[in-house]
Amino acid sequence: MRAIIYCRVSTEKEAQETSLTRQEEELRKLASKSEFEIVSIIKEQASGYELNRDGIFEMLDIFKKKQADVLLIQDETRLGRGNAKIALFHVIIKEGVKIYSISHDGEIELSDSDSMVINIVGIVEEYQRKLHNIKIKRGMQRAVENGFRPQKNLSNQGMGGGRERKEVPIEEIVKLRKNGLTFAEIAATLRGFGYQVSKATINRRYLEYQVSEED
Repeated sequence: MRAIIYCRVSTEKEAQETSLTRQEEELRKLASKSEFEIVSIIKEQASGYELNRDGIFEMLDIFKKKQADVLLIQDETRLGRGNAKIALFHVIIKEGVKIYSISHDGEIELSDSDSMVINIVGIVEEYQRKLHNIKIKRGMQRAVENGFRPQKNLSNQGMGGGRERKEVPIEEIVKLRKNGLTFAEIAATLRGFGYQVSKATINRRYLEYQVSEED
C-alpha cells in the first residue's frame, strides 16, 4: 500500500527541528516494517488546533486523488488536537484511508468517545444530504408548477461547438428568483433539467439581467 508520512510540531523553535527529523525517521521504520511504499513526506510547524495548514491540504488532496491509502503519524495529537483532530479523522476515514501510528505500533484505535463523535458527525452529514436532495426536488416541483418547461430549452442542446457562452433560460431564472429560490437552489433545479450550470453562473446571469433592465 502507498503511504503518506505526516510530521508536525507546534512551534518554530530550533529544538523542534530535531523532533521533526526524529518523527520522520521513526515513521520511515514503521513504513518499512509494514511494507508500505512512501509516496509523500509532509512536515510542518503549526498548532494542532489549527485546520488551516498547508500540509493538511496537501495530504487531503493526495487522498482525494486516491494516490495514497495509508497515513502514518507519530500519534493522534500530531494530526490535530481538540475539534480539529476529530474533524480530520472524520474526513480521512471517510476517504477510506487507514491511519497507522507509532504509539499504536500499527493501525490506530480511536477512543470510544472519539469514535462516538465521528459516528454522530457521519449521521448528521447523511441527514444533511437527504435534506439537500429533498430541497432540490421541492425546488424542481415548484419550478414546474410555476410554468417552467425544460423541454422547450433542451431541444437545441449539443448543436453548437466550442466553449461558447452557456445558454440558460434567463426568464426561468428570474421567475424562480421571484418565487423565493436562492441562486444555489435555482442552479440545482436547472441541473436537474439538464443544464450544466453553477450557482456562480446563475448569479452572474441574474445580475446581467438586472443591469439590462435598469438600462
